[in-house]
Amino acid sequence: MGGLKMNYALKASALALTLSLATTASPAWADFWSDAGAKFKGVTLHGVTESTPPSNYIRNVLAPEFEKKTGIKVDIETTSWDQMYDKAIKDMEAKTGIYDMVYIEQDIIYSYLARDFLVDITKTLKDQPDLKAPTYDDANFTSFADYFKDSSGDLFGVPMEAFLKAYLYRKDLFDDPKIKEAFKKETGKDLKPATTHAEYTEIADFFTKYGKDNGMELWGTTAQAHTGHPASWYEFFESIAPTFGVYNWGIDAKNNYAATIEHGGAMNGDKAKAALKYWLHLRDIAPPESTQSTWTETATTFAAGRVAQGLIYGENAAWIASDPAQSKVVGQVGFALPPLEPGVLDDAKAGKGYIGYYDGGAFGVPVTSKNKEASLLFLEFIGQNEVQPDWAIAAPRITNTATFDDPKVKEMDVKLGGFYTMLKDDGKLFAGAPPYPFHAQVREATAPIFYDILTGKIGPDEGLDQMAAKAEEELTSLGYRK
Repeated sequence: MGGLKMNYALKASALALTLSLATTASPAWADFWSDAGAKFKGVTLHGVTESTPPSNYIRNVLAPEFEKKTGIKVDIETTSWDQMYDKAIKDMEAKTGIYDMVYIEQDIIYSYLARDFLVDITKTLKDQPDLKAPTYDDANFTSFADYFKDSSGDLFGVPMEAFLKAYLYRKDLFDDPKIKEAFKKETGKDLKPATTHAEYTEIADFFTKYGKDNGMELWGTTAQAHTGHPASWYEFFESIAPTFGVYNWGIDAKNNYAATIEHGGAMNGDKAKAALKYWLHLRDIAPPESTQSTWTETATTFAAGRVAQGLIYGENAAWIASDPAQSKVVGQVGFALPPLEPGVLDDAKAGKGYIGYYDGGAFGVPVTSKNKEASLLFLEFIGQNEVQPDWAIAAPRITNTATFDDPKVKEMDVKLGGFYTMLKDDGKLFAGAPPYPFHAQVREATAPIFYDILTGKIGPDEGLDQMAAKAEEELTSLGYRK
C-alpha cells in the first residue's frame, strides 16, 4: 500500500492512475482480482448513477481498470438526479434486475433499508470470505459511511462521494480596497465573511446594490430557489433551517413524530418562520435565474462570477475554485462555515444539532441483481484506499480517512484554500438527512405547499403552518403518528 501511495503522490492524471495501478500492484493484489473475477468473465454489470464528477470518474477510469483486472465489464449509466432516482426505484420495486448497482443518495438509504431493497455487504463478505479483497476494509471509510449502515452496524453501500455544503465567498471582491471602503462607509463595519444571518444579509444587500449602482452583472448571494424542483425544499430544510436551530425538518421523532408547534414539533415554529423569511429575502436579491436554480445552477451562477457569496454543494465547490475551463473565479474562492444563529454551533459540537448538510452517496447492490457477487467485487474495488487520491483530485470528494494524508491531496488542499481541511476538521458539525424511512413521502406531501410559498400564492407563515399539518397528516396515514 505504501508503494502505491508513493506512486500516486507522483502521478496526476487519470492515465497515470491506470499506469500506476497496472505497474505497481503487488502480485498478491493482482492475483486476487484476476482469481476472483475468473468465474465472472463475460459478465457485464449495469449501474445507474447521477451524472456528477465522481460518477463520471467511476465510469471513465475505475470501471475500465476493474475490467482489465477481473475481466468483468462495467457499464455505468450516468443521468439526471430525478431520472437516476426514478430508474433505480422502479427497477427494485418491479424486481426486474436491470441494475446490478445503484447510486444511493444519503437521504434515501433509510427508505431502501425499510423496504429490504439492498444486499447486506457486511454479512455477504462475512459469509463468502472468498469474495473479500485483502485491500478492502470498511474501517477505512470516514464517519460518512455510518449513514449507510443499519441499526446493527452492517454496511449496505460503499461511499463514493461525500461533501459539505459550504459557504463560498469571492476573495477578490471581499479583499478589494475600493469595495471594502464602500462597505465600511455604508455599514460602518469591516467587510469579512459572515458568521451570523444578519451579517450575511447585510453583505448580500450591499453587493446586489453595488452591482446595480456600478452596472455590473453582480448580486449578493445565490439562492437554490426553484419553484417546482425538490432542490428548493432541500435548500430550506437541509441548509437554511438547521442554521436557525431547526433540525430534522422540525419533526420530533421521539415525540410521536410531531411536526406542528401545537403537538411539540418545530416545522412551523418561530425559528422556522424566521429562517424562511431570511431565505426568501435572499432569493429576492439574488440573480434572476435563482427562481429556476437547483444545486447545479447555483454552482454555474457562482462560477460565472455573478455572485459575491453563496451556499454551494462541495461536489461543485472545488471545480469552481480550480477549473478554468468551467469557472471564471479560479483562485478567488474562499470557504467558510455557514452563517449561524447563536447557540447552533454549540448544539452541533454537543451532538444535539448540526450546522448544515453532509451530502453524498454510495453504491449499493439491489437484492434483485442477477450478478450480486461480481457487483460486490466492483464495490470493494472502488472502496480501496489505493484508488482514492487521484479520484479525490479529479472529483473533489473524500470517503476514506487515509486520503486526507496523501501528499498530492494535501497539495490540492492548499490550492483550494483548505477545502479538504474543512471536510476533515468540521465534517462532524454537519449531518446527513434524518434517518426517516418516510423521507420521500413527506417531501412529496409538503413540497407543493412549499412551491406555493415560493410563487407567492401563500404567505410564509401560513404556508409553514399548512406544511407542518400536512406532514403530520402524511405521517398519520403512513402509520408513524399514533
